Amino acid sequence: MGALLIALTLGLAFANGANDVSKGISTLVGSGVTDYRRAVIWGSLWTLLGALLASLLASGLVATFSGRGLLVTPPEGHAFLTAVGLGAIGWLLIATRTGLPVSTTHALVGGLCGAGIAAGGVHGVLWGAVGAKAAIPLATSPLISLALMGAAFPLIRVGFRRFDRYCVCLERQELVVATASGAAAIQEIRTSAVVGRDCPPQVLTRVGVMDSLHWVSSGLTNLFRGLNDAPKVLALGLAAAGVAGLQGTSLYFLVALAMGAGSYLAGARVTGTLANKVTPMTPSDGFAANLVTSVLVASASSLGVPVSTTHVSSSSIIGIGLHHRSVRWRTVIDVLLAWVVTLPVAGVIAYLAFRLL
Repeated sequence: MGALLIALTLGLAFANGANDVSKGISTLVGSGVTDYRRAVIWGSLWTLLGALLASLLASGLVATFSGRGLLVTPPEGHAFLTAVGLGAIGWLLIATRTGLPVSTTHALVGGLCGAGIAAGGVHGVLWGAVGAKAAIPLATSPLISLALMGAAFPLIRVGFRRFDRYCVCLERQELVVATASGAAAIQEIRTSAVVGRDCPPQVLTRVGVMDSLHWVSSGLTNLFRGLNDAPKVLALGLAAAGVAGLQGTSLYFLVALAMGAGSYLAGARVTGTLANKVTPMTPSDGFAANLVTSVLVASASSLGVPVSTTHVSSSSIIGIGLHHRSVRWRTVIDVLLAWVVTLPVAGVIAYLAFRLL
């Protein structure tokens, strides 16, 4: 059972990467800065780094998602955590397959409540603690994200507007030289130069300053996402790690690798939803959304508060659409419905899994 629990932990990490890498890279794709392949590679690398850093900076989230403080008495043995993992994984796989961005945090809370009810009845769950530690942060984080986006977006657009006027261009210059036979030959020389927004026709490559800032903000969003999510996933496997002879650091490393693998191998489907089906966006729009997401998720990780990167990032992108008055509400409604059913569906799966186990 211990080996199964470790396998489920890594499976949950993989599913988390597949669904959640989109939160940092969808703006890169949606604004036309890069394609899916490069964006997924970029997001996967930063997710891996964030998950590794979690072993040093975000261990406070491990206790919350192992059941301590959310349940009256967390059941002993591996069956309970296995049921929690099955509940969370089951819903994440369904959501990822349908391209819906959902919250791993929400799925884990649902799994904990469902398995807790199966083990100790309704009174076995500390509902007040669930509300204070999970439900309130999860419910308020989208509202805070929307409010911050509404307040910060105009300031960011004004503050960084000048960067849209600059780019680094690689120019091509041809120099005619004489050979030993007296004939003329053309030698091509390439030089870098900073020019205005309109690059001259001989330019080979153009790298916009705003685009570069967008890449950085995307990387930071995935860094902080990995930092916030890895401890939640790790909580499932710590009980089995000791039996298997694994140290906490070793399990963190395996979880980080699984999150990175999930991001790289299966991260494109959900990315397409947030990139193309919510609202049109520009590179500066995407930069603003990623900046707001990074600030909120980094703050929550440092305080040990479980917030959903999905809710924060998706709300930031919706905030872009509200600002431009161009929101595809059909997609937004589908996403909101997925958020609403995440906790109960994961709870039901976990409840049934615990009963069977």
